[in-house]
Amino acid sequence: MPEQSELSAEDRKLVTLARATRARTGAAEGAAVRDLDGRTYAAATVDLPSLQVSAVGVCVAMAVASGSKGLEAVVVLGEAEAPAANDLAAVKEFAGEDVPGPPRRPARHAGHLRALIASSRRGAR
Repeated sequence: MPEQSELSAEDRKLVTLARATRARTGAAEGAAVRDLDGRTYAAATVDLPSLQVSAVGVCVAMAVASGSKGLEAVVVLGEAEAPAANDLAAVKEFAGEDVPGPPRRPARHAGHLRALIASSRRGAR
């Protein structure tokens, strides 16, 4: 996994959005995605007694509900060592089967960039 300084400006923006969302809510994880049109969506984990959704799940749902046709990048910030299987499945279903799997190496810096799941022009829809 590249250090934040090695990320593109667009990917650094996703890290900033995910970090700010996580900090603002105090959630276990924050995520941000960029769709094929360049629109960004950021979210935190939802953990209510009647509803539990990961930050990535919320981002994917927001993108789908907004009419997005696919994703080109996904960033997840949190304490876990790797993205959850459900998150990877949702990203692959929406962004395409050729999206890379778990990160090569989790980065260790402020905000704990856990995974840059995908960052290239992709889209299954």
